[in-house]
Amino acid sequence: MTASPPDDADAPGPDAPGPAPLSDRERAVLALERRSWTGPGAKERAIREELGVAPVRYYQLLNALLDDRRALEADPVTVNRLRRVREARRGRR
Repeated sequence: MTASPPDDADAPGPDAPGPAPLSDRERAVLALERRSWTGPGAKERAIREELGVAPVRYYQLLNALLDDRRALEADPVTVNRLRRVREARRGRR
């Protein structure tokens, strides 16, 4: 009879690389969300000028980041605040 492998046989070893760090664009999205905005259109203008993407694409990237553990580890205050906002909006629908 052969011994079965331990439960953590598929777990990465101590020398295994961790998940890839956030990309420059992902960090820039989080940085943009930390800022406050003075008036209507200022944020959308910054999204286009600083990131070079349409606001719709920006919000797609942001929404994916809110579910990314790496983003939570990198900026827990911002990610948790945005998660609360997202859940409140879902609750109102």
